[in-house]
Amino acid sequence: MTSDDAEPTVPNPATADPTAELPAAPAANGPAEAAPSANGNGPSAGPPVTALAPPAPGAGAMPLRTPGSDAAYRQTNGGRSTTQRSFGRPEPQQSFRPVYPGQAWPTEQPQYRPAYVPPPPADWHQQQARSYASEPQKVNRVVTIAALVALVIGVLAGAGAATAVVALSGNGTPIAQQPDPPVGTGADPKIRTGSVSAVASTLLPSVVQLKVQGSDNSDATGSGFVIDNVGHILTNNHVVAAAATGGSIQVVTNDNKTATARLVGRSPAYDLAVVQVAGLTAPSVKFGRSDQAVVGQDVVAIGSPLGLAGTVTSGIISAKNRPVTTGDDTGQASSYISALQTDAAINPGNSGGPLVDMNARVIGVNSAIATVRGSEEGQSGSIGLGFAIPIDQARRTAQQLIATGKASYPVIGASVDMTFEGGGRVSAVSPSSPAARAGLRVGDVITAVNNDPVDSAEVLIVAIRTHQPGEAVRLAYERGGRSRTVTLTLAQQIG
Repeated sequence: MTSDDAEPTVPNPATADPTAELPAAPAANGPAEAAPSANGNGPSAGPPVTALAPPAPGAGAMPLRTPGSDAAYRQTNGGRSTTQRSFGRPEPQQSFRPVYPGQAWPTEQPQYRPAYVPPPPADWHQQQARSYASEPQKVNRVVTIAALVALVIGVLAGAGAATAVVALSGNGTPIAQQPDPPVGTGADPKIRTGSVSAVASTLLPSVVQLKVQGSDNSDATGSGFVIDNVGHILTNNHVVAAAATGGSIQVVTNDNKTATARLVGRSPAYDLAVVQVAGLTAPSVKFGRSDQAVVGQDVVAIGSPLGLAGTVTSGIISAKNRPVTTGDDTGQASSYISALQTDAAINPGNSGGPLVDMNARVIGVNSAIATVRGSEEGQSGSIGLGFAIPIDQARRTAQQLIATGKASYPVIGASVDMTFEGGGRVSAVSPSSPAARAGLRVGDVITAVNNDPVDSAEVLIVAIRTHQPGEAVRLAYERGGRSRTVTLTLAQQIG
């Protein structure tokens, strides 16, 4: 049924056709006309109003839906469809109410731009706790070390010691420092046992300089050292050889006292000699053992290089058992020694001076230096290759010279070819000599002495002279391509 005062039936906006006709509002200057009924049988109240023209103000009980919206697919009760799925985005809420008659519908929909907030880190609570905790103050590592060192110095110095504070910049570099004490006012360094200075202070009073004048107006300068309490001085044979047939030997002590010495005896074979000064007050040295010397041990050389008395140099034992030929004589009178090699600086004038260990005990007699090929005689100097006669041999020879004025050395009774390489080739055999009794012949090549290899005539002579007369040695030799061995007893020869 219909009634003039009944409210018009409003179509559901969710299901309405956007192009369907909608009820019209009464005109402002004319009588109201009856609206059509819900079933369309009622009379028409005026011209049809389409969705393309905005309605008059106040017409309708609810706002028109926005063109292009999803209102047709949403429930009117505000609920969510059971077929919809939410992905975390809020539903866009949008409506349009015209402010004035004829206002155009908005054509651009506002875009949905959600503000993305990243989730908090896993240790968010720890970070928050740390942000409110006070950070420990950083301490400069250099300052800490300096403080510890200052503390240690204070403890070692004892009561009453003061420590200087050094200011440090941010990068640890000193920016202020207490001045050092003036040069020359500090305490003298303590001389330690085993130091070079301790060795020098002990040995210098026992080392002398020798000035030799020969009968032929030849002269020589060398060194020597006192070996007993009656004024015997051990030196090299080549230092005093010029005075062997006439001349003079002057000895200058460390305290600059001069005295005349006499020649007691000399041994060209070992390049050793002994002279004596009556009433000499210089102390004697102490002997060590050269056979116990090791390569690399520290040593000190003392002498008068180039006439500079009381010169001290230091180095190490750089090798042992070096076959060295020394002396001014030629032929069989040349000196063959199994030397200690040292890099302590030794120059002309050091000859005859002591080579000592760090206990101030003599282990060698400085005798020779290696020279560079091509250097002229008298122009050579130290190149770090010096050689000393082992004190074990020098001591035996000195005792013989003091006792008899002569010294002996061992021989096998055979001559060798000095130009042959690869061993000691026998060039002559003395009758009734140890070599003859052992069956050695001319042409045999000796290759070893007591299992020590021999590769030249010099090495063979040095190997024999490291022994004493009367000792038995084992020789290995080759004859006709066959190796043989023989044992013989060494004879002695004066020289």
